Amino acid sequence: MTSETLAQALTRTGNPVEFLRNQDWPSITFPIQPEFTNWRDEQRAWSTGVAIMDQSHHMTQLFLGGSDLIPILSSISPNTFATFRAGVAKQLIAVNHAGYLIGDGILFYNSDEREGLVLVGHHILIDWVRYNVEKGEAEGKDVHHRLEANSNMRKDADPTFFRYEIQGPDADHVMEKLWGGPVPEVKFFHIADLEIAGVPVKALRHGMAGQPGFEFYGAYADGPKIIDAMMEAGEEFGIRRVGAKAYSSSPLESGWVPTPFPAIWDEDFAAYREWLPAARAGSIGGSLYSTDVHDYQFTPFDLGLGRSVRFDHDFHGREALEKIAENQTRRKVTLLWNAEDVASIVRSQVEPGIPAKFLDFPKARYGFYQMDVVELDGKQVGISTDAGYVALDQLYMSLATLDNSVEEGTVVEVVWGEDPISRKPQVDQSHRQVKIRATVAPAPYHDYARSVYRAN
Repeated sequence: MTSETLAQALTRTGNPVEFLRNQDWPSITFPIQPEFTNWRDEQRAWSTGVAIMDQSHHMTQLFLGGSDLIPILSSISPNTFATFRAGVAKQLIAVNHAGYLIGDGILFYNSDEREGLVLVGHHILIDWVRYNVEKGEAEGKDVHHRLEANSNMRKDADPTFFRYEIQGPDADHVMEKLWGGPVPEVKFFHIADLEIAGVPVKALRHGMAGQPGFEFYGAYADGPKIIDAMMEAGEEFGIRRVGAKAYSSSPLESGWVPTPFPAIWDEDFAAYREWLPAARAGSIGGSLYSTDVHDYQFTPFDLGLGRSVRFDHDFHGREALEKIAENQTRRKVTLLWNAEDVASIVRSQVEPGIPAKFLDFPKARYGFYQMDVVELDGKQVGISTDAGYVALDQLYMSLATLDNSVEEGTVVEVVWGEDPISRKPQVDQSHRQVKIRATVAPAPYHDYARSVYRAN
């Protein structure tokens, strides 16, 4: 089955939902040390001090170039490319013909050299971009690419770049020591050429865990020297290296949904499904169960990606997305889970009887796309995605998309557990569904949780 295409898998199983609910997709792992101190300490560091996050290994990279590249990207993406140039990055997205999201990733425009552009992220969007680039190559267009899988899949070679993120309220103090002077003024999502410990590096200004910082990248062989310099500069500020456990929870604080369900099931993606290996399609985990795959899809606006949409060019899905933009029905939120209900799930694991589905810390994900029903008064009002625990606030939470009619502060219910239970091995084959009360908060949630939620 390893060479089976997605189209063949759907013919065999008869329904995308049944295939994805039961596919044995390995749990997402980050191929770095799990903990350097402990994951709670490391989580707190990026909010109260300064932390280093190693992003060198877990993301897929697609190196791109050619004079026809930007026209190809523009034809499949709502992003504007009118002012895109070297020294700038963007959160690239793509949609299907009906305006529903395929995925997102960060597109770095490093230079005009052969591999001067790099798309970094999970493979969901990257596979779609790669398919269109390969089609362009076959048509004789000036475009080329090189795929670099993450370290779990690649195994046999080092990545091209090290990628280290420095985050936290003391991040600028550490960088002042690294450079022996003020931190350069770099606009958000702009790339600067800098030097650390005598080594040339590039630095993208952005934030990963709801805190300001830089992502530094350069030749992988220089990585150990850069890490040593960062740790030395940050020693007086209690700098922490972030391991895989803590890093996996960082999207909860930044409000980024890392693996949105891809809308690749309609006729406009038929040829793509013939091309895409079934093993790369991922898996669905969670309580949402509908035989209609469209019930799992998101618009860019559902997940807070509307800021990337521009109607200044023609692109696949533009007409439908324009209509969606005029009538946005859902928005991205954080759900702050009720402590008693969380404790009840944990307690069920040590009591007689059938337990609730296991709730892991700091992240609880049992499919590549975690999809749990959110209800209000017994009716579905949204979908909960990534779920996990943040030690600083001592809160279990999830990112979700909810109907716009559900106001902040409303208490909704997250349905936890599968019924029917899927066959994938990541899920306990004996568990019961429960409902978890959760308070609707913004995404990111910080100000609301610390000034309103805790006060009540």
